[in-house]
Amino acid sequence: MKKHLLMLASVSLVLAACGGDGGNNGDNNGGNNAENNGNNGNAGGGEASGEGGELDAEVVVGEDIEGATEFTFWNFQELHSEFFEDAVNRWNEEYPDRPIQLTAETYPYDQMHNNLLLSLQSGSGAPDFADIEISQFANYLQGDVQLQPLNEHIEPVIDDFVDSRFEIYAKDGEYYGMDYHVGATMMYYNEEIMEEAGVDIDSIETWDDYVEAGQQVVENTDAVMTTVESDEHFSFWPLISQRESDYFDENGDVILDNEVNVETLQFISDLVHEHEIAQIAPGGFHHAEEYYGFMNEGGAASLMMPMWYMGRFLDYMEDLDGKMQIRPLPMWEEGGNRSAGMGGTGTVVTNQSEDPELAAEFLAFAKLTEESNIKLWEILGFDPPRHDVWESEEMQADNRFYDYFHDDIFEILTEVRDEIAEINITELTPDAQEEIHSNVMHSVLREQSQTPQEALEQAAEAVRSRVVE
Repeated sequence: MKKHLLMLASVSLVLAACGGDGGNNGDNNGGNNAENNGNNGNAGGGEASGEGGELDAEVVVGEDIEGATEFTFWNFQELHSEFFEDAVNRWNEEYPDRPIQLTAETYPYDQMHNNLLLSLQSGSGAPDFADIEISQFANYLQGDVQLQPLNEHIEPVIDDFVDSRFEIYAKDGEYYGMDYHVGATMMYYNEEIMEEAGVDIDSIETWDDYVEAGQQVVENTDAVMTTVESDEHFSFWPLISQRESDYFDENGDVILDNEVNVETLQFISDLVHEHEIAQIAPGGFHHAEEYYGFMNEGGAASLMMPMWYMGRFLDYMEDLDGKMQIRPLPMWEEGGNRSAGMGGTGTVVTNQSEDPELAAEFLAFAKLTEESNIKLWEILGFDPPRHDVWESEEMQADNRFYDYFHDDIFEILTEVRDEIAEINITELTPDAQEEIHSNVMHSVLREQSQTPQEALEQAAEAVRSRVVE
């Protein structure tokens, strides 16, 4: 089935010309840690930003080295520039005969993706490297792909990685992107509230157990068990992925309204309206300022988000320091998956690079080595996709994430390493996400104007209408 190429770039550039909001709305991807540190979500897999605006920040590394090969890197998260600054310094120290000068430029999310797509389509103006957010990636794989295949560097080490983090950036057997993290979705528990409610968090093994624990929390404390998003997808997509469902199947066909997805959305709705152990997140999603304040004051006993969300706690919820514990997700059934991989950004080499071989070799150095994956944790606080470093001494060294949470984070991650299903990204993923954000969650959770089945069927038909046979 042939899908049309979304013309998001042209439309967004027109909107930006009419006046955007002025730029990147925060440290997304990180707040010194993860993806989405800004207060605006996007239609993607977790890295938020504003629309329009000019260059947010520029970092030049290696400019004082004579004869260095000059590369340019576009991203939408300033902390990614910091990560690559470290990588360039390490490269130049290790390979003084092949030095690199890197100019890292940070733009607002929409502006960067739009400009990158247009520059690749026009054949000029693209950088050597670029970050492409997971839900946008399929837009760059249409027709003649304008990105460099990276198989030469990925295939020799892929067994050391969570390989699904490469498959989401692949087409026809060619790998085009290298990710920053696994994005394993976990449950964050406020142990102080759970103990007040008389609940041992390690006794929660299934979602039925979770509901029962939530009832105890509501009965015995002033908190709710959890919050759900009405304006984003992190309360829905991880749960259907955990059940090995998705918006699309492996052939790219829309399955947004399948039985598993309807049942899952009904479960989320029941948490709020039937069991009454959850509430809609203040501000509508888990990156709103209102939500941070609510959670920081002990408003909810738990929260389901990917591991990259750890940085939000450190940056915005300092009063919870020492109170939060990370655990796998409850299972839907015995033996079921206990996590889901959410969010992601693939770094690519464009076909406009003047030295694509050196560019690819440097990117592999920055993203694929053991040292670089340890740096992903040390600098960004990400769960690195190279799983053979999770139990290394360097990963166990004291840092602010262990101080805030606990020191067995990666032991828990190792437990669920093989319980993360692949997700199917297509060029229509942004459309599906927009339906979830703008219509589905609002109509089911906030307005209660549609049943989960009605809302998902309507959304699925809207997405299918954009498919060209």
